[in-house]
Amino acid sequence: MPKYQNYLLSLLATGLLFSCEAVSQKKQNQIYLGADLSYVNELEACGAKFTHNGKSVEPYDFFASQGANITRLRLWHNPSWTNYSTLADVKKSIAKSKAKNMPVLLDFHYSDNWADPAHQIIPSAWSGITDTEILGDSLYLYTKAVLTDLNKENLLPEFVQIGNETNSEILMEKETSENGPTNWPRNITLFNKGLKAVDDFNKANNTTVQTMLHVAQPDEALDWFENATKNNLQSYDWIGLSYYPNWSKFDLPELEKTISTLKNTYNKQVMVVETGYPYSTKNFDGANNVLGNGSDLNGYPVSPEGQLSFMIDLTSSVIKAGGEGVIYWEAAWVTSGCKTQWGTGSHWENAAFFDAGNNNETLPVFQFFGHNYFK
Repeated sequence: MPKYQNYLLSLLATGLLFSCEAVSQKKQNQIYLGADLSYVNELEACGAKFTHNGKSVEPYDFFASQGANITRLRLWHNPSWTNYSTLADVKKSIAKSKAKNMPVLLDFHYSDNWADPAHQIIPSAWSGITDTEILGDSLYLYTKAVLTDLNKENLLPEFVQIGNETNSEILMEKETSENGPTNWPRNITLFNKGLKAVDDFNKANNTTVQTMLHVAQPDEALDWFENATKNNLQSYDWIGLSYYPNWSKFDLPELEKTISTLKNTYNKQVMVVETGYPYSTKNFDGANNVLGNGSDLNGYPVSPEGQLSFMIDLTSSVIKAGGEGVIYWEAAWVTSGCKTQWGTGSHWENAAFFDAGNNNETLPVFQFFGHNYFK
């Protein structure tokens, strides 16, 4: 037996190594790492370039090849100012994502324009409806109709957000302060209608679309979910957070603590569904940068290396806290001839995953998708 001892010990060690690698890979596969690619269709129509090592790449194909395993897409109700992020446009995007085996998080804005903490403007089609139950029915029927339509074309998303950055009250007739008063009974009645629409759709179609509620910035999330729960918020699956260092009061350790508290308090899965970090402070086109001077975090220089370091450390913090994913907001919003409501070009080209100063060439930040977070 002694002469076989080293051989057996070697086999045992190898087996253990393979076992640990398998467990590590399983954990890695359970984490969602992706990007919001809502702008891609419009950018391609404007002739935008996406290059890697000097060669053109198709965004969905390239993100998938780098390890992205989820795509987030926004949906406006009936915008009169753009032909994009409509249901017809979203269908094209979902098809591209599914062709690359990337699940989809569909973000219902419940507005004809951008919805965020200070802008939760009711779609024009529902404007003037003051009865909460009737308005809730409109939200319910619309949500269910969209899912039904997508399902008929085999484009059903795996996840849906009931609203986008809903820190303030949803479906309002005019802009409201993020810290303004919220009519919580009305607010939660409307949220519950959206959640019920997904639940009823799942039951009727034997599907498993998961629901998410999305609050901007972790420093506001604890109060929001506490108030929502007190007002009889119904069943949901995910808590989604936006985390932008320049707008948050929290650093990464505080973000980590908040995610852990949310998970332990509400027993929900948690994902950072929006984040961003600049690789440059330069404005490369005629559209002002959203992440300008002062958008950095201590320890993370505004540089390609700093952008990657931030994303790896952010993702590590989320995972350490028990979170299940990170999605970068508009990683492919490169500079182009496209016009926005505020300028020509991109307001995010200095924070995208492509270098605007180098023919929209890929940046090191793509490595965040393939980083081993469980070694």
